[in-house]
Amino acid sequence: MDMASNTRMMSNSSAASEDEGLTLSPPDPRALAIEARGLVKSFDGTRAVDGVDISVPEGAIYGILGPNGAGKTTTLRMLLGIIDPDEGIRRVFGHDRPHDIGRLIGYLPEERGLYPAMKSIEAIAFMGALRGLSLAEGRRRGLELLERHDLAYAADRQIRQLSKGMAQTVQLLGTLVHRPRLVVLDEPFSGLDAINQGKLERMIRSLAEEGVTVIFSTHVIHHAERLCEGVAIIAGGKVPYAGSVEAARDRIPAQVRLETRARDGDWTAALPEDTRREGDFFYFPLPEDGVEPLLRQLIEGEAGILSLSIERAGLHDAFVSIAGEAAARQLEADAAGGQA
Repeated sequence: MDMASNTRMMSNSSAASEDEGLTLSPPDPRALAIEARGLVKSFDGTRAVDGVDISVPEGAIYGILGPNGAGKTTTLRMLLGIIDPDEGIRRVFGHDRPHDIGRLIGYLPEERGLYPAMKSIEAIAFMGALRGLSLAEGRRRGLELLERHDLAYAADRQIRQLSKGMAQTVQLLGTLVHRPRLVVLDEPFSGLDAINQGKLERMIRSLAEEGVTVIFSTHVIHHAERLCEGVAIIAGGKVPYAGSVEAARDRIPAQVRLETRARDGDWTAALPEDTRREGDFFYFPLPEDGVEPLLRQLIEGEAGILSLSIERAGLHDAFVSIAGEAAARQLEADAAGGQA
């Protein structure tokens, strides 16, 4: 990509001056930043995306979660208007032509790339120019961003002189310099060490606190679980689930772990049929009527309760349930290999 995807995306809007063009009403928590229905895209007769439905409210952090090759990048590029769907509709802030509102969008592609000989501040200003900023304004805002992220000392360094993490941060700041209302990040955590991943997570949260909508793709479940309000699980080009992270976790009953002093007794008849026993511990799904009725029976039966904990299912368990074990294994392999 380097600058190509950004350039294509902005070809219809970069000529506009900074103060001209489309204006939209302030963000409404009930409004949708992104809406997609029935998106289909094929390459060489193979469907890469097959009927994707996604709704992303304004101001939300939203993740597209799936293994490599699942169709995440193709979906994002259709949403942004970089490529057109073969079927279906997509709207960004209510507009079905994302190019027309390109200056409201910041996009960090999966393929990282900046001109190696360009200075950091110039790279940020150049990316701002693709979104309609003057180079002078881009340099001014770029320096503010570099200072805010403790990188002012690198403003005049060439990209080739930066570490991988610093170079990726510079590219991200170039994505944000025009102050977009929607930020789209394709595998933004790929290749970053733990420290820079933490910095990126904080940056994403900060954007959302400012009312910016952030959507990112990832094959790492814990990023989606920690950051996202909503998530679309994608596998084989299809989206078997799109909704809140909480609702995805609630598809699997919470698990109860019970430790008792007594090993046997009539009270064991009160335990659910699918209880699993390991030593002095019993494991079973949380009953639909809650744990209180069971507790009463255990106390009356003198089970001798030593501990009882209720654990909600994690997003990983939900992913396995929704997408299947094969997709989950591929997701884990991708994460372990650090692939983009």
